Amino acid sequence: MIYKTAETIKDTLAVAEKTEDTGWILSHVLDGNYFDFGFFKIPLPQFELFGIDLSITRHVAVMWLAAILLVLIFRSVSKAYSKSKEPSAPKGVANFMEVLIVFVRDDIAKTTIGKGYEKFLPYLLTVFFFILTCNFLGLIPGSATATSNISVTATLAVISFIVIQAGGMMKNGAFGYFKGLIPHGIPVFLLPIMLVVELLGLFTKPFALAIRLFANLTAGHIVIGALLGLIFILKTYFVIPVSVSFALFIYLLEILVALIQAYIFTMLSSLFIGMAVHQEH
Repeated sequence: MIYKTAETIKDTLAVAEKTEDTGWILSHVLDGNYFDFGFFKIPLPQFELFGIDLSITRHVAVMWLAAILLVLIFRSVSKAYSKSKEPSAPKGVANFMEVLIVFVRDDIAKTTIGKGYEKFLPYLLTVFFFILTCNFLGLIPGSATATSNISVTATLAVISFIVIQAGGMMKNGAFGYFKGLIPHGIPVFLLPIMLVVELLGLFTKPFALAIRLFANLTAGHIVIGALLGLIFILKTYFVIPVSVSFALFIYLLEILVALIQAYIFTMLSSLFIGMAVHQEH
């Protein structure tokens, strides 16, 4: 944690020496074609195919790393259960993962979706662990937070949107699903207005999912950069203890935010699925 702040101070000073504006704050949030570990930089492959830029950025690399880590962890957990000859309480990583899985199953999926939640549990577990892993990888010095990229959060939101609509149509049929969007007993002259409102509501849900995750993860990094930037803006050593102390506090808060945002995205996705599947409630 202290190393993270020290690295941020070093990077901030280096960039602040090259520019007089506040653009250096966003340089730690935006995507890039290299990893910056303070003492050295690791460039990432840059190439095009048929005129299309397919360069690997640090956000892409972090997402790949998150996927690889999750595959390795769950394979290890799976082997731990398969080797157990007698029913017993899991230990170590298996125990920790079971706690999270049971939490998503019982406190999110079962509560918000209700009957038939089992069909959507694999997706909810996948999105929860993927976002959680990306969030925590973004707290490592020199790494990047993939979930602070609007393209990443928008893609996750679009996938949730597809799952929501597919779930509603599978349960109620395509015609029945869209018919169920209109409340019963609405006067005929209000039907066109309600139809537009409900259709807009379908798209505002994934929009809210994308913006909420993106904004919360981005805000923390910007605040830390702004607090440390006070040292160079005010050009005095007396503000260093205050800036560093508040930056450490925000960093600790970011650990909590990483957990909360993974929970909120999964919970809202599950809630929207439940509303689409069980329109009668």
